[in-house]
Amino acid sequence: MKLKINLLLLLLVHLVPSVALSQGPGNQLTSEEELDHSRFDKLTEFLKQSGSSSLIIQQNGEILYEWGDTSEKILVHSIRKALLNSLYGIYVANGTVDTTKTLKELGIEDIEPALTEDEKSATIADLLRSRSGIYHPAAAVAQRMLRAMPERGSHQPGEAFYYNNWDFNALGFILEQETGESIYDLFYRNIAQPLGMDYGNNYTTLTDAPEDSPIPEADGFYQYESDKSKFPAFHFRLSAEDLLRYGQLYLNYGNWEGNQILPQDWIEVSTRPHSVYNPKYGIAYGMLWNVLMETIERPNKAFFHTGTGIHLLGIYPAQNMVLVHRVDTEKEYSYGGKEFQEMINLVFSIVK
Repeated sequence: MKLKINLLLLLLVHLVPSVALSQGPGNQLTSEEELDHSRFDKLTEFLKQSGSSSLIIQQNGEILYEWGDTSEKILVHSIRKALLNSLYGIYVANGTVDTTKTLKELGIEDIEPALTEDEKSATIADLLRSRSGIYHPAAAVAQRMLRAMPERGSHQPGEAFYYNNWDFNALGFILEQETGESIYDLFYRNIAQPLGMDYGNNYTTLTDAPEDSPIPEADGFYQYESDKSKFPAFHFRLSAEDLLRYGQLYLNYGNWEGNQILPQDWIEVSTRPHSVYNPKYGIAYGMLWNVLMETIERPNKAFFHTGTGIHLLGIYPAQNMVLVHRVDTEKEYSYGGKEFQEMINLVFSIVK
């Protein structure tokens, strides 16, 4: 379950144009002069040939373009971290979770090599920003992430950013510990049901299975790798339609049909650029979201998360737009950065 984030981030620079897409239901255009049908046709043909499974562009609450099986549930991969963001927002706001608590205060420990006293001084807030300074083995870590991992003890908590599955997996465990409920039950009750998602809340566990083992068909599953860590990765299987709903919730600053499901200030603070890791392109990490910062060339902020470098959930407030792209990585596929870049270029060739 790899996240080719560096390559993808360079591609995402194109995702915040200074002009907006035209409105229109489905593939209907508001003006023949504003949008060229042939560009839609070219995008559709490319999606068919490249191996995409679905793509949705929604602006001003209306579907501008939709292609593929948008109701098919497939793995979201690292977009799972953005899903966790909403749950923390809810339980921080109601006082169940205190982000200033340290791992020591929470009683968090891991298998050998055990956490040091310095590592245990990391707070929940440090983990949310992926700045824990804990470089312990973790479940569902890609080789690329391992190659970039600093040495144990090389940074104090809060000192340096490292996109770190240990932090993300531990956050899932901490949320369950503090609430007394499964992360999947929490997501179902607090997010999926209010948003009308087709999420069945059926989940299971994958324990120390060989890498080529079939992936459980449940809507969610814990992935344990007991030789690396006691904390499992938590995986979700959602459709493009459900990811679109989730993105729209954030575009609405947490409001859904008049109900404030997420605190607006939580969305604002978690999409703030806490760690600028690509200053050349104005790209940062917030709290479980990547942030495209405001620059001279790009005057409006946006935020997004990716999975395997080819799945995308992007939220663009200035354009009042949500973009979802999916590839069925549970089947054999060859979709990569080159195809993703071409897809992005075609999507934004529609922009006038």
